Order: sequence, then C-alpha cells, then structure tokens
Amino acid sequence: MKPNTDPETPAASGRAIHRGLVLCHDCHKLNRWDIKQAHAIQRCGRCGAKMHPRKPNSLARTWALSITAALCLIPANILPIMTIISFGKGQSDTIMSGVIALIHYEMYPIALVVFIASVAVPVMKLLGIWILCLSVQFGWNSSPRQRTVLYRMVEFIGKWSMLDVFVIAILVALVNLGALATIEAGHGATAFCLAVVITIFAAESFDSRLIWDQEENRNE
Repeated sequence: MKPNTDPETPAASGRAIHRGLVLCHDCHKLNRWDIKQAHAIQRCGRCGAKMHPRKPNSLARTWALSITAALCLIPANILPIMTIISFGKGQSDTIMSGVIALIHYEMYPIALVVFIASVAVPVMKLLGIWILCLSVQFGWNSSPRQRTVLYRMVEFIGKWSMLDVFVIAILVALVNLGALATIEAGHGATAFCLAVVITIFAAESFDSRLIWDQEENRNE
C-alpha cells in the first residue's frame, strides 16, 4: 500500500506527512517536508541523506528478504550445525538432532533453550513479519495497536536469534583440546546465521507506519 501523500489531503489529518514533517531514516532527525516538492529529491538537514515519507518499496523488500530467510532455514535444519570430534571420531548434529540428544541425556532446560532459540524464534519471527505484510497488503481490519506491538516483538526477539551462533562460536573457541576433542561449525550454522541476519534486514525494511496509514485512510 502506498502512503497517501496527496497535498490536497486535509491538514487536520494526524499524520506527520500532512503536517509537513518527515523522519530521516538514517539519523532519525525530524525534518520539514515540502509537500509541493514531493516528487523532488529532499535531503535531511543534518546528515544529508535522501528522505522519503515512507521506506521505498517496503513491502516488496520485506517479502523478498523474509522468503529468502525462510529458504535459508531449510539447509539450516537439514545440514549439520556442529561436529564434535573426540578421540578421532566425529559426530555431526543438526539442530533437531542436537535437541533430541540433549533430551536423551536429560538436559531438558538446555534442550528447551536450544529449541526456542533455533527453531521456535526464527519461525515465529518470520510468521510475524508475514502477518504484518499480509495485513497491510490486503487491508485487514485488525487493531493497528496490536500489529504495532507484534512488530515491536519481532524486532525484540530478533536480538536473541543469534544465541545459537554465539554458543557455537564460544564452543569452537574454547573446546580445542588437540587430539582429544575439537568442535567445528557445520554448513548448517552458516545457513542459520544467514537466515537470522536476513530476517533482521526483513524486519528493518518493514515500515510500521504503513499500519497507521491504513487506519488513517479508513477513517478519512
């Protein structure tokens, strides 16, 4: 959905764009926006970045990035994420086989943490992004406040999605006992890391103001 930046729109609208204000995406400075020059390039008064009333092609970028992240999750869950080599023998584990092994050794809390961080959080985050995109694209009549809360949750949990990668990096660095035992990160870890990073970009590319634009357009 394109934001309504029509200069004929009544100034009584609650949107900042109708009051001649635009937030710089780079330095977050609130700038004056010349509505009559809406099609010309306008730059931030502080950092000089090009300003846009809304992030350009926000929905298309978010869809592309989130689908790419979902595709990366496939090899992340199929390929070994970590290989433990002990006394010359190696054992590779995928994310789920690692969780099952932890359950087998009755390490339930760690298994739960790994499952939440590696399986539940990435899937829930992608589902959250897709729900937001669908709600804006098809004009769902759902609460904008609840969708904004959902967006903030997606942003928040994204910070903890790299937990597994950090654990593997620490183990690889610490467990290096020569011929006795070593831990190597597998290709699954690379795919998982890519999925997490691309998901973060997908969340950042979504412009949450589109949710409120939809609500304002409905009320006008």
